[in-house]
Amino acid sequence: MRKPMIAGNWKLHKTLEESSQLAAELVQQLSTINDRDIVIAPVFTALASVSKKITNSPIQLAAQNCYPAETGAFTGEVSPALLGDAGCHYIISGHSERRQLLNETNQFINQKVSATINAGLGAILCIGETLHERETHQMLEVLTSQIKEGLAGISTTQMTRVVIAYEPVWAIGTGVTAGDEQAQEAHAFIRGLLQGLYSQEVAEATRILYGGSVKPNNVDGLMAQTDIDGALVGGASLKAEDFIRIVKFES
Repeated sequence: MRKPMIAGNWKLHKTLEESSQLAAELVQQLSTINDRDIVIAPVFTALASVSKKITNSPIQLAAQNCYPAETGAFTGEVSPALLGDAGCHYIISGHSERRQLLNETNQFINQKVSATINAGLGAILCIGETLHERETHQMLEVLTSQIKEGLAGISTTQMTRVVIAYEPVWAIGTGVTAGDEQAQEAHAFIRGLLQGLYSQEVAEATRILYGGSVKPNNVDGLMAQTDIDGALVGGASLKAEDFIRIVKFES
């Protein structure tokens, strides 16, 4: 059985005080949960303070991005090792906003995934098609290239540290969610890709999260699907009440 994961991506929101307050609320309400992984990804500036708030709780810390180098003359960047030092267990790579706004390529994202794993952290690799790509029947081709190129050089052993997050770009922050069956179809396709690249064992063990306007009123249906192992939550993770309900999904 794959252990479900609910991850909250706070994106560019919350001051130090607001981040600490939200983290404290989550700890208070989720301290007894142990049958699913709970992850939150604050902004860089809040990582260390949030890490202290969630110590001795079931909540784990993630960073929203990294730079694939250990050290060096890379002004403004943060390495996986430094993020681990700040308390992170996971690093998100390949989010569609970075692909679109910052023109990040599959190859660059692959470097981040590799660097994250080499630093001893878990990699959350985001993939997903745009509305244009879906409507022009390029969806499966896009997902295939994002998976193959994003995981290039990642070994079977290293795959134990990889989580895939499928986020159809047309559903992120739009209020439009892929239907339960639509999402399941994409997840099943992704699992099939992993089986072809690695093995049935790796495919069955790898968690595939759904992201894209996940809310308290749709999480139960999504989590009831065979190949959906959790959620990468955006806007709804910024409100304690909403995120807590999502974490406490019933499938």
